Amino acid sequence: MKRYPLGRVLALPAAAALTFGLVACGSANEEGGGNESGNGGSGLSGTISGAGSSAQDAAQQAWQAGFIGKNPDVTVNYDPIGSGGGREQFVSGGSDFGGTDAYLDEEELAAAKKRCGEVVEIPTYVSPIAVIFNVEGVDELNLKPATIAKIFNQKITKWNDPAIAADNPGVQLPDTAISPVNRSDESGTTENFVEYLKAAAPQDWPHEVSGDWPVKGGEAAQGTSGVVQAVTNGNGTIGYADASQAGELSTAKVGVGDEFVGYSPEAAAKVLDVSERVEGRGEYSFAYDLARDTTESGTYPIVLVSYEIACTNYDDANKAELVKGYFDYMISEEGQQASAKSAGSAPISDKLRQQIQPAVDAIGSGS
Repeated sequence: MKRYPLGRVLALPAAAALTFGLVACGSANEEGGGNESGNGGSGLSGTISGAGSSAQDAAQQAWQAGFIGKNPDVTVNYDPIGSGGGREQFVSGGSDFGGTDAYLDEEELAAAKKRCGEVVEIPTYVSPIAVIFNVEGVDELNLKPATIAKIFNQKITKWNDPAIAADNPGVQLPDTAISPVNRSDESGTTENFVEYLKAAAPQDWPHEVSGDWPVKGGEAAQGTSGVVQAVTNGNGTIGYADASQAGELSTAKVGVGDEFVGYSPEAAAKVLDVSERVEGRGEYSFAYDLARDTTESGTYPIVLVSYEIACTNYDDANKAELVKGYFDYMISEEGQQASAKSAGSAPISDKLRQQIQPAVDAIGSGS
């Protein structure tokens, strides 16, 4: 099966100034009891700076607060300039770590290895993308991948279409026109959603994967908030949005194998457990081609996965320890719960945490 690269978010140009958002260090915070794995350690001091994915912004703020609470002499900066800008800053040595909604491409990976030896590349942030809808009299909806593709490709135009009815036996579907709503701006959410359609329903989604919406004639809205507002204010509307922003809107269950699966943290995170790790990238690169077309029970395949990138060999030993400690906190159960509470993300599984822990442990080792 052909897989497609993870969605890339539009980034600022290379010349964009790197203006980091500073998280205040609260000395009154406790260091935290029990020195469990991933708590960031103690006795650390200094400053590290990262840049990249704007999707991670809320999660990064939660991670910064938690890590600094345990290490009050540490400052962590993160500038949400976009994934492309984050990769560029990291590869060029302009940041200590990076956040990206796409793993490094081959050219970027080669350049990063020249900078810092083996590259650490781990998924830390999983965000479900919900199919949101507003149809009077309909609160629950099951949709197979092909049906979703036909709706957004404007081949299915009425809510009582036989294909929708077949997915929803016993549901009274109205003879209402379908109004699909898409992002008007280039978007990582769009690219990941389109990537799902291309993989799961290739015969019904002929368009190439891109962050720009490829179908003309529907309703377009700026940003996630714009899509949510347009779906909310309409009748017969359907769109896609970060699940944490769905609010009171109804969300569809999507066809996976012989069942229909709604989004949940567990179902979204499970997609990484059933996906293939990209080979030939190095021992500490955990880049995944997501199994968007999985039939694995209980898996929700419409997700955005975002990565952190770091070096195994830093010139500054103290920075290496700080990056290692911060990454350790991000992947810890505490860190993942903090980002889930703040950003609505899906915590990574214990299985995945165990797999990527050696990569975090290698930071600064020079291996």
